[in-house]
Amino acid sequence: MSTAKKFAGQTAVYGLSTIAGRVLSFFLTPIYTHAYAAGVYGILTTMFGWVSILNAVLSFGMETTFFRYLNKYPENKKRVYNNSFIAIFAVTLLFLLITLPFLNFITGFIKVGELTSHDDFLIFIKIFIAILVLDAWGTVPFTKLRADGRPGRYGAIKFLNIIIFIGFNLLFIYVLPFWLSHNLVGAAWIHTWYVPGWVGYVFVSNLIASIFSLLMLLPEFLRLSLDFDRKMFAEMFKYSWPVLIANLSFLINENLDKILLGKLLPQHISVREVGIYAACAKISLFLSIFVQAFRLGAEPFFFSHAKNKNAGQTYARIMDYFVITVCIIFVALVANIEILKYFVKGHDKTQTDLYWTGLKVVPPLVFGYVSLGIYMNLSVWYKLSDQTKYGLYISGIGAILTIVLNVLLIPKYSYIASAWISFAAYTTMMILSYIWGQKNYPIPYNIKKNLAYIVASIILVYISFTIFKRNIFVGNALVLLFAGTAFYFERKPLLAILKR
Repeated sequence: MSTAKKFAGQTAVYGLSTIAGRVLSFFLTPIYTHAYAAGVYGILTTMFGWVSILNAVLSFGMETTFFRYLNKYPENKKRVYNNSFIAIFAVTLLFLLITLPFLNFITGFIKVGELTSHDDFLIFIKIFIAILVLDAWGTVPFTKLRADGRPGRYGAIKFLNIIIFIGFNLLFIYVLPFWLSHNLVGAAWIHTWYVPGWVGYVFVSNLIASIFSLLMLLPEFLRLSLDFDRKMFAEMFKYSWPVLIANLSFLINENLDKILLGKLLPQHISVREVGIYAACAKISLFLSIFVQAFRLGAEPFFFSHAKNKNAGQTYARIMDYFVITVCIIFVALVANIEILKYFVKGHDKTQTDLYWTGLKVVPPLVFGYVSLGIYMNLSVWYKLSDQTKYGLYISGIGAILTIVLNVLLIPKYSYIASAWISFAAYTTMMILSYIWGQKNYPIPYNIKKNLAYIVASIILVYISFTIFKRNIFVGNALVLLFAGTAFYFERKPLLAILKR
C-alpha cells in the first residue's frame, strides 16, 4: 500500500500544477470565443496545432529517454543530463537552419482562410519559431526537476508561466482597449502601436511566458557542461527516435484533424468549422488534464519500480483505479454538458448558437481520451523492456488511421468525422498495446473488470446524451449510480488504502 500511496502522491503533486495550469488556460476559451469570431478562433487553433506537432519533433523524445537512462546509468546522471540537452540543442539549430530561409513558403503553406493577410501570418510564424526553440531548450531542465523529485519548483514555474500567459492575454484583449476608450495616461503612445482585435497578441503573450520560463530555469542550465559521451549518446538516440515518432504520431492524432479541416473544407467556411470544432473540443479538456497528470506522475514511478518483485501487480492495481476514475469523469462530463457549454460562448447569440452546433463532438472526443489514458498506462511494457519500436508501430498505425480517414471523410462530414476518427484511432492504439504487451511483457491486468466499467460508462453516456437529450438531472443521477456501484465493488481495497 505504501507503493500505491507514493504513486498517488507523485501524481497528485504533478497533477495539481498541471490541472491548475490547464484549468486557468481553459478559462481563456470563453474569452477567446467572446472576443473573436469562430473563424478567427480557427486561426488560433491552426497555429497551436502546428506548434504542438513541432514541439514533439524538437523535444526529440528526450523526456522518456532521460528517465530510462537515469535508471540505466545511475552513476552517470550528469552525463545523461548533458547528452540529453546537447541532442535537443543540436535539433533546434538544425530546425532554425531549415526554417528561417523559407519563411514565405512556410507561411503560404500554413495560412488558412481569408480573414488574415499573408504578412500577419508571416509574423505569427516568426513568433512561433521563437516559442518552439525556447520551449525545446527547457524540456530537459524541466524533466530533470521531475527526476530530482522537485515537483514544487516544477509546478511553480509551470504555474507562473500560465499566469503570465493569461495576464498578457487579458492586457491585450481587455485592459488596453479600456485604457484607450477612456483616454487614460499614455493612451496616445499606445495608439501608435496597438491594433484592436489583432489575434497575434495571443501569440505574443505565449512568447513572453516562454522567455520567463527559460529565465526561471537558469539554475538548471548552469549545471550543464560539455561532458559528452558518444557511446551513451548513440544508445540514447537509438532508444529515443522511436519514442519521438510515437510522440509525433500521438500529436498528429491530437491536432492534425484541425489542420486538415482548414485545408480540405471550402476556404470560405474552413476556419469557421475549425473554430467550432476546437471550441467544443475544449469541453473534453478536463479528462485530458487527468490523463496528462497521470503521465507526469506515472512515468518516473514506473521506471523506478521496474525492478521490484511485485511490479506487475502494482501496475495492474494502478490500472484498475485509473479505469474507474476516467470512466467516472467521462460520464460526469457528458452529464453536465449543458453547464459546460457556457464556457464556449460567442459575443452575441448568433455566434453562441454557431459554437453550440458542435456539441455533438464531445462524447466521442471524451471517450477517445479514456482510450488514450489507458494506452498510456499500458505503454509501460515497451518502455521498461526497451522495445520502444512497438510504441512507434502503435502510434504510427493510429496516425495513419487519423490521416487517411480524415482525408476521406472530412469533405463529406466535416468535423463530426474528425471526432469519431479520434475515438477510433485511440481505441485501436489501446487494443494493439494490450495485445502486444501481453505477448512481450505480460502484466496481470484485470481485463474483464476493466472492460465492464468501460462498457457500462459508454451505455450510461448514450442514455444521458441521446435518449434523455442531455438532461442534467438524469445525467447526474447516472453519475451517482455509476460511482456508487464502483465504490460498492471496490470498497474493500479502497478502504484499506484510505486506512493506511
